[in-house]
Amino acid sequence: MPELPEVERARATIARAALGRRITAVDDADTWVCRPHAPGDLASALVGRELTVAHRRGKLMWCETSALRGEDDPGPLLGIHLGMSGRVVVTAADGEADEGGDRVRGTGATSPSRKREWDRFTLTFADGGELRLFDKRRLGRVRLDPDMDALGPDAEQVGLAEFRQRVGRGHAPVKARLLDQSVLAGVGNLLADETLWQARIDPARPVDTLDEQDLAALRRALRRAIRSAVAKGGVHTGRVIEHRRPGGVCPRCGATMTRGTVGSRTTWWCPQEQR
Repeated sequence: MPELPEVERARATIARAALGRRITAVDDADTWVCRPHAPGDLASALVGRELTVAHRRGKLMWCETSALRGEDDPGPLLGIHLGMSGRVVVTAADGEADEGGDRVRGTGATSPSRKREWDRFTLTFADGGELRLFDKRRLGRVRLDPDMDALGPDAEQVGLAEFRQRVGRGHAPVKARLLDQSVLAGVGNLLADETLWQARIDPARPVDTLDEQDLAALRRALRRAIRSAVAKGGVHTGRVIEHRRPGGVCPRCGATMTRGTVGSRTTWWCPQEQR
């Protein structure tokens, strides 16, 4: 499931491989992924333009658009949300695909794992390459000028004072507070478990019992977990993630991991170290 690190890798793919390429066609026929836009709405807004900058806050990406590079002609923002299973694939004119930093020869459209109908939204560039939202489960979302008002600050970029103020207020379990996208944008279930394990904090601990030192340590652990996951390929690379299973043990002390539900989400933690 894409969380902030996977979305950052997708944003970096767009920034590396899709900017400055003139859009000549748009496939926006999927009325579920492209809602509330009708088929043709995104094409009318984007054909003839190019993506100029790729941004991210939490799990939401958006691109600035312009008619001509270097001219003051801002177009609509193109928002892309990966949902639970989406991937961004950008192909070059020769068919080489860039998927999160991995280079793949050919588009793979005929592969059983790469059925063309799973490309829910496609930009075609003047050079023949494409940007595609590949999503088997059809849970991603594409829209113009996305509303970001409900999102808190980005979980990697938030400053210490704001982190303490946002995360430390109230009585909620700390994991539930981390998962609240209006508090911090970008933390999902796996990233929350990895962060709390690194910080040695019980996921069910009420946030009003965390002092300034605890909150500072939690922010450091969160930033460290995000940066490691971005560098290594996703949240699944976290140190504790493979041990989130029956019989799993804490990688530090060897205690059997405990499973429970916190904030309505399945949660794993070390009963010896996370207090």
